[in-house]
Amino acid sequence: GDVQYDKAKAHAASLGERADAVELDVRDLDQWQEAVNATKKRFGKMTTLFNVAGISEPGSVDEVELESWNRTIDINLQGTFYGCRVGLPAIIESGEDGAIVNIGSMLAMRPGAQFAAYCASKAAVTSMSKSLALHCAAEKYPVRVNTVHPGAIDTPMYQRYLAAYPGPHDEAVEVFNRNHPINRVGLAVEVANAMLWLASDMSSFTTANDITVDGGGSYRE
Repeated sequence: GDVQYDKAKAHAASLGERADAVELDVRDLDQWQEAVNATKKRFGKMTTLFNVAGISEPGSVDEVELESWNRTIDINLQGTFYGCRVGLPAIIESGEDGAIVNIGSMLAMRPGAQFAAYCASKAAVTSMSKSLALHCAAEKYPVRVNTVHPGAIDTPMYQRYLAAYPGPHDEAVEVFNRNHPINRVGLAVEVANAMLWLASDMSSFTTANDITVDGGGSYRE
């Protein structure tokens, strides 16, 4: 599901019969319901939800544009809430063990001064995920809920930050690398692998947990 529907369709086509695409603006609860309904119609059931959509725009508490603040909260937090709100009943309906995996951030655990909206949204996602995990456990729903916390990952978002850096490109890369004790940024597949583990039976006793995929960045000096 993606707001960039053409890209989503192309990617689903590349994966073959076991994949499909739906248009989804995560800020729209009705589109969420349509996406879940389409999933059940196409595959017969829904057992797993990955809440991945997110944006990051710089700005401290006293400088961030209100439009930017609201947009970040709407996509990162509200969008994740909507996904859980609509996805949980569908997973329960499947009658199978299920999983919800939400994307937090290294900055949810170790905030940065210039990312007020992003830090706030991801910290809220983290807490909401734990609340949902405990709710599912209390209600004996066979649904586990966990959060993956990436560091800087080599994605278009990361490339935009490199391009906006006021100094040389190599210096920008080094600044980002230094934020991770492993001394590099991560790859999208490394985040995906952690999410797949949390969705699989291999993590069947793991819920309300935080998995960091940040090269040690959450614990940097």
